[in-house]
Amino acid sequence: MNTMTLWHISGWEFAALALATLLVGFSKTAVSGANTVSLAIFAAVLPARASTGVLLPLLIVGDVLAVATYRRHAHWPTLWRLFPAVAVGVLIGTLFLVWAGDGVVRTSIGAILLFMAGVTVWRRRKADGADDDPDAVTTRAGRAKAGSYGVLGGFTTMVANAGGPVMSMYLLSAGFRKLGFLGTSAFFFLVVNVSKVPFSAGLGLIDGNSLLLDAVLAVFVVPGALIGRWAVNRINQRLFEQLVIAATIVGGLQLLLR
Repeated sequence: MNTMTLWHISGWEFAALALATLLVGFSKTAVSGANTVSLAIFAAVLPARASTGVLLPLLIVGDVLAVATYRRHAHWPTLWRLFPAVAVGVLIGTLFLVWAGDGVVRTSIGAILLFMAGVTVWRRRKADGADDDPDAVTTRAGRAKAGSYGVLGGFTTMVANAGGPVMSMYLLSAGFRKLGFLGTSAFFFLVVNVSKVPFSAGLGLIDGNSLLLDAVLAVFVVPGALIGRWAVNRINQRLFEQLVIAATIVGGLQLLLR
């Protein structure tokens, strides 16, 4: 893999990666979807495909911290419904990476994120409340929605580590409150990101150089997670939802315009 080593990164580039890593921690404990900004920074400093391999272990560190913080708030019926569909999406994403170049990947993911954000805003403005209950995942409509979002989430997280915004849109549309949202997404992404490691290594996206850079950057995940934990208690539900949707839109536009 043509990954840049620590010695080939300038001071400014390392500072940008450190800030992006701090945002990873913040996104895991506060505003899920904000790590799309991290994705854009990593892709700007490192080769685009290689950046996904560097970012994945850092996301896993953030997932572990998020699970430790919000483990009591996870909604397991939702998780069990999502995992099979996500597995399908990860497999499709792996095959897509074998075929697609960076430009196709970025355009596809950006379009999906903007579409998901638009659908979520539209659904919430309808305010009919029909499905806005996490337990609605057990209905036929709930299972269908979980399946479609799960495949999209698995696909986007495999090809660009951009599954956060897709799953954020699903959890918001299902009516999750703040802590339930964070607890469920924490376990979801820990399981999914760990399962992606063999695929990423097989594709050459993770190697000794990428892991060396991860070892240096991982320390910045912790303060980001602590800042997020402090901030989430000071954000009301409506603002929380608006920030998640805004982060999704920004991430989608970054991918389309880069």
